[in-house]
Amino acid sequence: MGNIFITLGIGLVLVGIAYKFGLLGWFGNLPGDISYNKGNFSVYAPIGSMIVISVVISLLMRFFK
Repeated sequence: MGNIFITLGIGLVLVGIAYKFGLLGWFGNLPGDISYNKGNFSVYAPIGSMIVISVVISLLMRFFK
């Protein structure tokens, strides 16, 4: 259990560093992401980004199992 927390912590630090230096600027602007703005109303549904996250997590789980 401790190894899982250490791995998740290191992964979050790496993602944070990548975000800080602008390496994840494309994330959230993928072709499947839906954004609707009209007046005071706005809706954002990051469907394409969630598909990418799902595929990456599935590959990591398959790799580590």
